[in-house]
Amino acid sequence: MTISNLAEALESGRFVVTTEIGPPKDCNPGKIREKAELLRGSGVAFNITDNQTAVTRMSSLAGSILLLQMGMEPIMQMTCRDRNRIGLQSDVLGAAALGVRNILCLTGDAPSFGNHPQAKGVFDVDAVQLLHIISDMTGKGVFQSGDRLSGPCPQLCLGAAANPFAEPLELQLMRLEKKVDAGAVFVQTQSIYNLERFTRWLDSVREAGLDRRVRILAGVTPLKSVKMAQRMKFHVPGTDVPDAVYERIVHAADPAEEGYRLAVETIEALREVRGIHGIHITALFWESIIPQLVRETGLVP
Repeated sequence: MTISNLAEALESGRFVVTTEIGPPKDCNPGKIREKAELLRGSGVAFNITDNQTAVTRMSSLAGSILLLQMGMEPIMQMTCRDRNRIGLQSDVLGAAALGVRNILCLTGDAPSFGNHPQAKGVFDVDAVQLLHIISDMTGKGVFQSGDRLSGPCPQLCLGAAANPFAEPLELQLMRLEKKVDAGAVFVQTQSIYNLERFTRWLDSVREAGLDRRVRILAGVTPLKSVKMAQRMKFHVPGTDVPDAVYERIVHAADPAEEGYRLAVETIEALREVRGIHGIHITALFWESIIPQLVRETGLVP
């Protein structure tokens, strides 16, 4: 029996598409439902972010449950920034009890990036440790303390993030291998604009044999405007926007159309790269473009 639709798709070897839904900065469930309905059929599963960029939003658990109520499959993100190991394990049990079957484990952005810069980050564990903790809960039936679960173990497909553009490369490969060893079944990468540099990273991943041990979903984020291109190039850590890509957007008669065409080209190029198992599409405040992008590139699940 497969754990989830995502796990089944990854196991089958199909080219998988996941997308992302950012919860609102309020308690209106309609905003999640509206985005979800727009994206229905555009992916196998849908990330629900966990206070993305350290900005307070509706919880990823609540967003995931709203998605399940619509018959859609969430990937619940969990960051280590806001909860210690007690709270994290508690949320894993609660999520599993309510039907969540996919969790993406992240260390999380520092509070200084968000709207409560005075907040204290918890960071009791990091993403690698969180993967180990949940893997032990699912596979061995034990908490991090060593105590045994008193009943059924959660059944979960675990994911992690990878940044092909962080330096040094050797350290990033080592961290990726640790995440795989800790139980990551899939990884979603940082948004890709520099295909040459991404390909070099993937060459190293293949040399280490990691592409045979984990499913890699390459990140694609369409650039909607000059302002967004500027933000991604100059202000988002870990993102590499080459000058040629930046100039295309800046000098385009229609930056949004140029950004869309660039995303199409990127997806078509990535589909030809050995070692890629799918695409993770993030369209910040531009979710309406995802269904068209998925159709045009032949990625309809």
